[in-house]
Amino acid sequence: MYTLIEIEIQGLCYLELASSDGLSKVQICLNQGGRLSDLMFEDIQILHSIDPSTYKDNYASAVLFPFANRVKDGEYTFKDSKYKLYCNEVDQNNALHGLVYDKIFTSINKSITTDYASVTLQYKNDGKHKGFPFKFNIELTYTLCKSGITLSVEVLNKGRKTFPFTLGWHPYFNSSNLNKSAINFKSSKKYLFDSRQIISGNTDLDIKMPFMLKDVKLDDCYPLETNEIDFSTPEYYLNIKSTSKDSFLQLYTPDQPNIIAIEPMTGVADNLNNKIGLQTLEPNQTYNLKWNVTIETLNTKLQTKN
Repeated sequence: MYTLIEIEIQGLCYLELASSDGLSKVQICLNQGGRLSDLMFEDIQILHSIDPSTYKDNYASAVLFPFANRVKDGEYTFKDSKYKLYCNEVDQNNALHGLVYDKIFTSINKSITTDYASVTLQYKNDGKHKGFPFKFNIELTYTLCKSGITLSVEVLNKGRKTFPFTLGWHPYFNSSNLNKSAINFKSSKKYLFDSRQIISGNTDLDIKMPFMLKDVKLDDCYPLETNEIDFSTPEYYLNIKSTSKDSFLQLYTPDQPNIIAIEPMTGVADNLNNKIGLQTLEPNQTYNLKWNVTIETLNTKLQTKN
């Protein structure tokens, strides 16, 4: 039987889902936007375990809504009205990574069986934010099972006005050796950025797939031609599949070794202005998206052979 327990670490509240043998385990931080703060699968560390005190700087595994990535100067226009978001990326004067990454989520539902553990979290926005004065509820459902983990997101427009949005996810994946790891996705273009990481155009993509990650430094975005991303390391293989009609991928390698952020998104940087991937949600309507993460470890392969 899978398990679900509540724990407290350094004053933060977490939910922990685990398999019956304890070899697969996830932790979800309720105080930090309902983010997936840790993922161990078949005794292998999949997500990089980042000190929660640094979360405000790296947004590790944050769910990004109502915009992913950046909004230049925090300013945008929607239906002839101008809005101004708080610029939390101070040095670049950009609004960064949405409005829910630091909100407190509450658990509203759970399901525990012999095959999986699932929990649904909710945050209710009152629509009083000056830069995004639209009322909405957002629910995150995490499901841990024998094949991996799924993150399902549901957004409900609770207000009287249509609003624009983008949705993204910001997980940092761990590799025992990034130089012997690779990523595979289908795209023919790469976006170009200015000095403030705002899209300035695009160019043909000239890298061969699978893309070997030896000695690379990345902070790049690509429009995807399929909704799947593959990541292979010496210890595990991972596939991220999205239900989004339009999919984009941001890749980022931080200064720490053997870590890569693989960020699926429904739109690109500054899309409240450039409209690339931008969607709208009408009053009383719901938007649903699922990211299914399938994991196969070296342990799994050895057990299969035996």
